[in-house]
Parts: sequence; C-alpha cells; structure tokens
Amino acid sequence: MEIINFDDIRPFNDSEVPNAIKRVSENPIFAQIIKYLFPDANVRTFITNFRKIKTIDDFQSEIMYNVIHSILAKTTETYSGSGFEQLSKDKSYLFLSNHRDILLDSAILQIFLHEHGLQTSEITFGSNLMMSQFVIDIGKLNKMFKIVRGGNIRDVLENSLKVSQYMRYAITEKHQSIWIAQRNGRVKDGFDSTETAVLKMFAMSSKLGFVNNMNELNITPLVISYEYEPCDFFKTRELYISKRKLYEKSEGEDLNSIVYGIRQWKGNLFLNVCPTITEDELKKCDTFVHNEKFKCLSEIIDKKIYQNYKLWKTNYIAHDLLHHKNSYSSKYSVYEKDAFQNYMNNGLKDIEGNSKELEKIFLQIYANPVDNCHSI
Repeated sequence: MEIINFDDIRPFNDSEVPNAIKRVSENPIFAQIIKYLFPDANVRTFITNFRKIKTIDDFQSEIMYNVIHSILAKTTETYSGSGFEQLSKDKSYLFLSNHRDILLDSAILQIFLHEHGLQTSEITFGSNLMMSQFVIDIGKLNKMFKIVRGGNIRDVLENSLKVSQYMRYAITEKHQSIWIAQRNGRVKDGFDSTETAVLKMFAMSSKLGFVNNMNELNITPLVISYEYEPCDFFKTRELYISKRKLYEKSEGEDLNSIVYGIRQWKGNLFLNVCPTITEDELKKCDTFVHNEKFKCLSEIIDKKIYQNYKLWKTNYIAHDLLHHKNSYSSKYSVYEKDAFQNYMNNGLKDIEGNSKELEKIFLQIYANPVDNCHSI
C-alpha cells in the first residue's frame, strides 16, 4: 500500500501516551469521573497510579476495562456475548456493528475481546464528538481514530478515501481490527440497516476486484441489543421533531447523550459476533452490476444481524402494545407489561407534542426489531 501520513486521524502511539496521561490527570473533571465510576477509590492514589501508565495496552487493560465493567455493574442486570470463539488471534477483522449507543456499543466489544484473549480493536471517532482536548485524549488513548463529519462533496470524498485507506492499512499492515457502525450515526427507530455508502467507502482504498477487495477486510457483522434502548426518550423526541422540520442538534447534545447513555438503566444486554462474510457470499454479490453488488452485500449483512439479534421482553411488549394485540403475551408477564407501560408514560410526559404520536414512535423503537427478526 502507498505510504500515507495518517497522523491527523490515527490513535495515539505509545510514545504519545505519557503526555496525554498527564493532560488527562490534570483536568479537574477527571477527579469527578473517578468518584462516580469508583466511589470506593482514593482519588489521589488513583491519579498517582494513573500517571504511571506508559502504553495503550496499559491504559486499556488497567483503566478502560475496569471503567466499562463499572458502568455495566451500575446499569445492567446481565451482560453477555457470543460468537467470539469463531475469531482467530491471527486475523484482523472489520467489525461492522449496528449502532444504538454512542460510546457503549464499541466499548462493550473491547471487554469481550479482552476476556477472550483477543487484541482489542481500533474504533471510529466522529469529529463531531471531539469536543475538547480531554475527550480527544481519552478517545485516542482508547485506540479511536477520527472520521471527519460534514463539509462539501469534495471534502466528504477526500475524507472518506483517507478513512478507507487508514482502515485497510490498520487491518492488513498493522494487524489491528476495526469497529465501525453500519450507518452514519446511531439508529433512532430501532430499524438496523446497513448503508451501502459505508460499504462503498470500504472499497475506495483498493483497486482489487470486488471479491478480493472486500474479502481482504474480513467484514464481520456485530449485533448488540439492549433490553432498555439507550437514550430512548431522546430518540423519541428527535424522531417526533424530524417529522415536522429539519432536526438540529443543540450545543452539547452529543455529550449529553453520551453521559445519559452511560448512566441509564439498560436491563439486560447481549453482544453477538455474526459469521464473517465469506468469499462465496461476495462472489454472489459480484454477479450484480456495481451499485447492486453493494446492495446485495448490505442485505447479507442485515440478515446476519437480524438472525443474531437478541429480542427482550420489552421488544415483545412494545410490539403487542403498538398493534393492540397479545401475539407475544407468552414472552412476558402482566406485571412486566405494566412496568414497561409505566416506564414509557413517565418518560413521555416530559416531551412536548401529541401524546399518541409520541407513544407510537416510542413503541416502534422497541417493536421494529421484532419485525426485523421475523422478516428473515
């Protein structure tokens, strides 16, 4: 591959870790974060030990692994994963994931990779989330690389090409796996679908034919499902407003979503590694003309995600409430149905708008995965 300077988008190298650790430890907000995540820890001692970190692996194994476990211990009933046994320590993968929470979707993958003795992945990091040097430092210490958002058509094409080149370089030469969402931004309506534009972006960095081009990346779909959808009421409000006008994010909204997603109760969650896209599947897609190749591949990926999506009682309850039926009543109790309705009503009462329409949007967020899973 042509040698390209990726310094403007890549994660930190180990040589850059000490200065980043120093900046993070000196930020006043860091002590507050420690108190929330580790209430029993001595803050001064924690920071002293934190400043001894010298490598990315140290940061992930000694800090981030414990941070994510702390978050999950506070906000979940259970969390589990499957499919990791199919992954090889000798391969790097392009993990293509459905996207429900800004931070946690990719972070939860890392703890499972670590627990299965696999190298953690690098993670896409939208430029819109780079709100301060503190956030940038934490992200790049956690193997995040930048995807530039916005700009004119030329900017978008140039930025997409560079990201594509970096990902291929990371997978084939650095031997680093990559996490990226199947679409631009989180899914809001519960309907997971792979954007062909994302797949086309993958292909930009190689002149190989379609099959060899995509096969080189070891595309492996991931599917994460939460019993309680992260930021479900925020998403309901956004979808309601978007039906009437262009939705514009307020200042600090992404940060607010990150914090709320971290602290919100999630009930149970499950992360499933789907089978890697095979050469035969790519050959099937290669029988179509250019754009249809990518449409075929997106349909294969979506099918794998739907087949491996874990449905929770909240999904079944919402589906029955939305359609005024009891089709899935065997999946939940009357008490659980009442509890979910109370949860919905308490959250929706603070959102301005038509109550019936807001209720429908909220229920669709939870019900759409049921239709997805049963459509295959």
